[in-house]
Amino acid sequence: MKVCIIQPGYSIDYSESDAYFAKELEFLDRCDDSMDLIVMPESCDIPCLASTKEQSDGSAEKYNRIFLEKASETAKRCHAMLFANARYKTENGYRNTTYAFDRDGVCAGTYFKQHLVPSEVSKIKLDSDYSFEFSEPTVIEMEGIRFGFLVCYDFYFYEAFANMARQNIDVVIGCSHQRSDTHQALQIMSQFLAYNTNAYVIRSSVSMDENSDIGGASMVVAPDGTILENMKSRIGIAVVDIDVTQKYYKPAGFGNPPSAHYEYIEKGRRPWKYRPGGSAIVRYDDIMQYPRVCAHRGFSTVAPENSMPAFGAAVAMGAEEIEFDLWFTADGEIVSCHDHTLDRVSDGTGLIFEHTLAELQQLDFGYKFGEKFKGLKIVTFEEILKKLACHTVMNIHVKSLDTPAFSREEAFCRIENLIRKYDCEKHMYIMTEHLYFHEIALERGSTLCRCMGAGKDPWTIVDDAIAYKCQKVQLYKPYFNQEMIDKAHEHGIICNVFWSDDPEETERFLDMGIDTILTNDYNIVAQVVKKRQGWK
Repeated sequence: MKVCIIQPGYSIDYSESDAYFAKELEFLDRCDDSMDLIVMPESCDIPCLASTKEQSDGSAEKYNRIFLEKASETAKRCHAMLFANARYKTENGYRNTTYAFDRDGVCAGTYFKQHLVPSEVSKIKLDSDYSFEFSEPTVIEMEGIRFGFLVCYDFYFYEAFANMARQNIDVVIGCSHQRSDTHQALQIMSQFLAYNTNAYVIRSSVSMDENSDIGGASMVVAPDGTILENMKSRIGIAVVDIDVTQKYYKPAGFGNPPSAHYEYIEKGRRPWKYRPGGSAIVRYDDIMQYPRVCAHRGFSTVAPENSMPAFGAAVAMGAEEIEFDLWFTADGEIVSCHDHTLDRVSDGTGLIFEHTLAELQQLDFGYKFGEKFKGLKIVTFEEILKKLACHTVMNIHVKSLDTPAFSREEAFCRIENLIRKYDCEKHMYIMTEHLYFHEIALERGSTLCRCMGAGKDPWTIVDDAIAYKCQKVQLYKPYFNQEMIDKAHEHGIICNVFWSDDPEETERFLDMGIDTILTNDYNIVAQVVKKRQGWK
């Protein structure tokens, strides 16, 4: 099979778009019927750097239809399969899309880029909703050949390669840019991809300049990692013969029968050793929409507050956030409980921070809620993170950093290190009224998101949040007004309110501009807020 990779030139001068687009079409005209497979780079309908949404959309509107028609005509004229990347318009805007054309010029399928660079979302504002949902790797089959896909930034997410390999693909099509990596780095990544998927990698990119050692590197790599072609920064066309039936098999460990590399490593895979992943992962705090509902102490009307059953019920119901409280034990462990005393929520007595974790674990934290929860044990902060990290946003109320085991700063580090251990930085924020906590955070240069809680004078909470550079504020009813909400928003501060279990009151809070409502009765309040989300 003859494979043709096209590497056009690229300019950072948007005004040159017409000339560079004409060159792309010229390269397609140079393709002929000796070719079986043709691959072009990312964003063929945006031939020069578009630094704004207006430029990006303008290019797509001007060139997209022309390019896709030309690609279809070329596939039909050359009787070749052709892969090229351009915009795809949806109700929510454009998508970064790879098109697959069969030998008759018919579009056989599309692949939507799965990992958009931040600027594609925040600046160019491409449609990205689909990228936050579970999906299997895209496979398009033509003539018995199974094609998988990556686009540019996708190449960096090695954790996706194992799932691609499970699809038994023969060829990975990489319509790309990757304009800042060296030729060597791009080659290493492509070899790694080929070896891990047991597939040919056919990558097309753009040349930044024929003398440049970054970008470009359109290439063809065999399943064993052999480089069959690397154009580096050469502008033009390269043609390579490949046998798509050729695979690479090696001993599956010393003395074992041959297998593909991914089959070998699948036998020893330990998914729980990795970062949180899978279909249960939700959008992180910065990009999750508002308004939101925060399940106060979990879904505490159906299960004991600050317990795994309460947290699990809220998450299962779709809670964007859960709230829970943290105390340090006498021996420096971190547990979740609202009160500083044990009497209301357990069969124990005394102060929670005067007991060791082992002593607290002897107590029953369920029977006072109901007989069915009898025997429920206190939950540690680490247990919460271990089960629910990245499955919801966590509003973590730090009740105190005081413990005889170590200093306040050491206690702060314990919390911070656990959050990092479970890769939860983006899915949480610390809420506390203690100014010393915020002072420690600022002194240490901590990047943890912080929320100012209501202290002795709740009317100063917004001013305190501004002074201590908090990203959020948790207003405490009835000690707030519209002026405070407006002032917080003027300073880019998100407004929580504690609390509401009443639908009419919830509506009033939303009308005032409250972003997140804490509630003890998640289901009732969530229905009101989700309806409001639909209006946005």
